[in-house]
Amino acid sequence: QVQLVESGGGLVQPGGSLRLSCAASGFNLDSYAIGWFRQAPGKEREGVSCINYSDRSTYYADSVKGRFTISRDNAKNTVYLQMNSLKTEDTSVYYCAADGAITTVQAMCNIRGHRDFWGQGTRVTVSS
Repeated sequence: QVQLVESGGGLVQPGGSLRLSCAASGFNLDSYAIGWFRQAPGKEREGVSCINYSDRSTYYADSVKGRFTISRDNAKNTVYLQMNSLKTEDTSVYYCAADGAITTVQAMCNIRGHRDFWGQGTRVTVSS
């Protein structure tokens, strides 16, 4: 089967950390641009962080820059999002997506439209 599966979400206090995982099955991520997105109730979808496997470039939204880090493990066919110094504003459902045609991380994270694959999402709740 071809799918992306997110994991690692949960409840964390402000200032805490979580690591999200996006595991691909049925295809190899090394030919794709990969992105983490979030959409909280009442808000538009936001491209949080994206990575391009081919040139190893990365992108971070201003709201998370300096706090989040995107990385990959080729052997595990998995992309991670390390989230540190979490704020209540980070509360959302987080989704990963992959696309084989988008060539820049800026486009992957900022241009709305088709993506080849979407995961089901994992919930992140930042609350005391």
